[in-house]
Amino acid sequence: MLDKPNDAAPFRLTSLAHGGGCGCKLAPSVLRELLAEQPPGGPFERLLVGTETGDDAAVWQLDEETCIIATTDFFMPMVDDAFDFGRIAATNAISDVYAMGGRPLMALAILGMPLGRIETSMVREILKGGASICAEAGIPVAGGHSIDCPEPVYGLAVIGTARSENIRKNSEARPGDALILTKALGVGVYSAAFKKEALPEGAYAEMVGSMTLLNRVGTALGKNPEVHAVTDVTGFGILGHGLEVARGSGLAIELDLDRLPFLSRAAELAQAGFVTGASHRNWASYGEAVTLPDGLPDWQRHLLTDPQTSGGLLVACAPEAAERLVDEIRTAGFPAATVVGRAVAGSPSIKIV
Repeated sequence: MLDKPNDAAPFRLTSLAHGGGCGCKLAPSVLRELLAEQPPGGPFERLLVGTETGDDAAVWQLDEETCIIATTDFFMPMVDDAFDFGRIAATNAISDVYAMGGRPLMALAILGMPLGRIETSMVREILKGGASICAEAGIPVAGGHSIDCPEPVYGLAVIGTARSENIRKNSEARPGDALILTKALGVGVYSAAFKKEALPEGAYAEMVGSMTLLNRVGTALGKNPEVHAVTDVTGFGILGHGLEVARGSGLAIELDLDRLPFLSRAAELAQAGFVTGASHRNWASYGEAVTLPDGLPDWQRHLLTDPQTSGGLLVACAPEAAERLVDEIRTAGFPAATVVGRAVAGSPSIKIV
């Protein structure tokens, strides 16, 4: 039975988009190809984080103590409730600042809407949803830009700050580090089922609850010297973002399949064939850098390549601090947080064990 947020909607917002959420992202291999001939950040000594390692946001050293964090993120709707769409997109965009160990300061709205095909009242709800999450994060929506667009698009550009010693890159994991994941996986298969009106009762609330949970624990993690690297898990799936950490840090990553947390109906839906197109694109992009157990069913592989919209944080930390950090993260409002693997010496790769 479909659990719909708004049965009175005149049409499905998702029907206006060819994809939705972080599943809209270009495949990792395509993105690497596009950036291959782009000039590096240049001789800017104060640019601490640019495009080199595919990190979550850009970081600029403002003075001896303070860094400015800048990011932008936007996508097409993966739900039909306009208010929820706004909330999800805003949460996802702000996450990049938290993933760098920072604190958000303000946001600018990015809006593209198909004029004549969507009611202005629905667009207002999208904006209200985004503003509500910004208010929860304690920041204003200080402006923005809008265009007439064939498909509905919404997101934010977000500015944040952090002390330089609190910046956490995705490229500084160390051999022996434990890996912690803060949110359950499976948002992509839930969204695929939602689009086909096959999402089980109650699963919509679980999905939206995960996607609108701000990753604000990242600010505290950045202040902890036992935390070495952080990234958020979004459109490239746990394998893709784990591989970015491995490549950036120059090491291998092992993930324990039986320890990875999943949304309650994720396995059921994946076995039933609800998979996003982005899941296939992600798998094709990883190449030989990913090793899976022999005989792993395709539906389990799809859970590992599943694009996560507004997913959790993947945290590399000193192994002796891992369980204490898990307890702290759970206390901060992330009940699914768990140790899911480790970083080891070796060529950049990721292995599921």
